[in-house]
Amino acid sequence: MSRDLTTLWLTGTCAAAALVALAPGARAQGDAGGASSADPPAPRAAYSAPVPGGSATPKAWLPPGAPFPDQGPSKVIFPPQQIPLRFSHKKHMEKDGLGLKCVECHGAATTSVTASDRLLPAPKVCDGCHGSDHGDLLAVKGGDEGFGSCEVCHAGYKASDGNRVTVLAMPPARLRSNHKIHADRNIGCESCHGAVQEIELATREQLPRMKGCFGCHAMSGPGQGKARNDCNTCHEPLPDGRMISSYPDGKLFPPRWMGNLEHTADYIDRHKRVAADNTRACGSCHNEHFCTDCHDGRVRPRSVHPNDYLSLHPVEARLDNPRCTSCHQEQQFCQPCHTRAGVTMTASPENVRNQGRFHPPRAIWSELPRTRQHHAWEAMRNLNACVACHTERDCTICHASQAAGGRGFNPHPPGFSARCRSAASKNPRPCLVCHEGTHPRDLCP
Repeated sequence: MSRDLTTLWLTGTCAAAALVALAPGARAQGDAGGASSADPPAPRAAYSAPVPGGSATPKAWLPPGAPFPDQGPSKVIFPPQQIPLRFSHKKHMEKDGLGLKCVECHGAATTSVTASDRLLPAPKVCDGCHGSDHGDLLAVKGGDEGFGSCEVCHAGYKASDGNRVTVLAMPPARLRSNHKIHADRNIGCESCHGAVQEIELATREQLPRMKGCFGCHAMSGPGQGKARNDCNTCHEPLPDGRMISSYPDGKLFPPRWMGNLEHTADYIDRHKRVAADNTRACGSCHNEHFCTDCHDGRVRPRSVHPNDYLSLHPVEARLDNPRCTSCHQEQQFCQPCHTRAGVTMTASPENVRNQGRFHPPRAIWSELPRTRQHHAWEAMRNLNACVACHTERDCTICHASQAAGGRGFNPHPPGFSARCRSAASKNPRPCLVCHEGTHPRDLCP
């Protein structure tokens, strides 16, 4: 079984011998070191990490979309792996090595349609070069001691372990992954997995990054083809169509680069703008009940309004009432509180004028002389703020003529007679509120 590894490399009988012949501490049989086939293999650790020595993988070798420095792909989508192997993709794929193509070992990738498919090469694929025999996994036979013994590929293996090796754990990705669709469109492996041909031991670092996927799935126009960017195109769905975002070992959250969707500490403030721009993205994970738990017009989340908002909200309500009513209903939310606080017209008009809970004191708000805070000026500045609480009948309690049941306070400003006819011709209805039974033109000079 013992043969010169250098001869094997040159003749091509089994180029995989170079994998162990070039490992630190390994010596070719028959070299100056005098190693014999009886010598135990030297420790081989050169190919137990993506880059020799465990240094960071260069950015150019990482999958498209990977940041630098890289933290690896999502641990929720791609659970942690255990790869107790010594292997060099580079030696298998480089031109000066074996020059193999991905499909020569991962042939099942061209027909795989689900992420649960096992795409690792079967042990028998390795037997062709290493001289081992994995025909019966309960009684594996090693090959030549130089490059076919168990410890060559299985890290930590000892001869006393017999037929037992450390289990390789590679959980399936939590994705709807279809390799066949990509292979049929001639999308190269490096488009998703990066420069694997430069990597020693390929780990989960070479698995796709979401930002890289968007390079195709977020294209516009004909270039996108059928590569849709809906979440459920790649993510596992729930029965109601939303994507699964919570798993036993973690939750999925969107990245910030994807439409500013990252759920950071300030997202409670940002989410209204994000939701307004892209409601569909929010609906990928959340249903309407998630929104109405806060936006039902009854619950006031403490994180939406500041703690002193009770004293500040009248100002904002006057400035932007439609914004308030987008969450709150006046009859169900505003009126009960205003009734308890006395800010209501349900009491007698005289009492409301005197209590001064909402408006300034009576001496300022309704008595003469008129100051800048007098209600007459406030009504002219922003009548919408008045009618948010008051109806037209509230005004006529004082401003209608005595014949119409009012107190006869003239609502017209000085000089109104000069434009009386013009106002009446444009809209006579307000005139008839006080001047009942009389045509407005008969009252104008």
